[in-house]
Amino acid sequence: MTPITEVEGRRVALSNLDKVLYPENGFTKGEVVHYYARVAGALLAHLHDRPVSFLRYPDGVTGERFFTKNPPPGTPSWVRTARVPRSDGGGWGRGGGYGGGGGGTVAEQVLVQDLASLVWAANLVVEFHVHQWRAAEPGIADRMVFDLDPGPPATVVECCATAGWLRERLTADGFHVFAKTSGSKGLHLSVPLEPTPAEQVSAYAKQLAQEAERELPELVVHRMAKALRPGKVFVDFSQNAAAKTTAAPYTLRARPLPTVSAPVSWEEVAACRDPAELVFLPEDVIGRLARDGDLFGPLINLNRARGLPGRGRRGAA
Repeated sequence: MTPITEVEGRRVALSNLDKVLYPENGFTKGEVVHYYARVAGALLAHLHDRPVSFLRYPDGVTGERFFTKNPPPGTPSWVRTARVPRSDGGGWGRGGGYGGGGGGTVAEQVLVQDLASLVWAANLVVEFHVHQWRAAEPGIADRMVFDLDPGPPATVVECCATAGWLRERLTADGFHVFAKTSGSKGLHLSVPLEPTPAEQVSAYAKQLAQEAERELPELVVHRMAKALRPGKVFVDFSQNAAAKTTAAPYTLRARPLPTVSAPVSWEEVAACRDPAELVFLPEDVIGRLARDGDLFGPLINLNRARGLPGRGRRGAA
């Protein structure tokens, strides 16, 4: 019989809690659920009102993984969902929102709004990935992201050098910039924005990635082609597209160890000389939250949002 637990008045079924999902250190499904419950205060703030996509690995990180945006079969009726444009491109019009050649087709995605929904989703064994926009305004981004991905033998150390340049450049345009580990090999940078159509954010982010490559030709590449990437940092701006998602702060990743996409300070970025310095496991993150609070918390502060250079609210010239 599947055990049932009550979370904030909701009945949540939990299954196979003793199953080892991360064989390298024996981290179990029960520990995954427990970790997400412990970081809920910070994580839920970054998931709030953002349609969630799941990367599921129910048989562990060495088993099959699959990415899903639709509500999984058996989703409880009390889990909220949002209607969003289809991710096949047909439902996206210019500037985000509905429209375009697909006639405004829509799909449903889960909203993880409370602890009960979080525990239910954690039991599915998931990474949480979110759009750069909120459910009420599909395609109208309120943040910009850069995914810094090192091509071996480059590591997160080279990502940190690239992040420092991007931060200085973005600060010159009036932006606040926040950094977190990807939980894999690299870094993510996030920038709070005044609501702006995703296509305009993507265009600006691409310009900065190209500029970074011109200024740091031995370090940076802005194109995805694998032949260009050995020893360099790929500045991936593509996750600003309306249909794309990025790993949420505090999500676990399906890596050999249960690494976390963890916010880091700029002092840590500047001081990094060894990739191991920016690898964080669940207990590390619990301790960091207790000591430092949520380093990504200011990302939610609307007073820190800025418009793109030369554009007003929602990208108007």
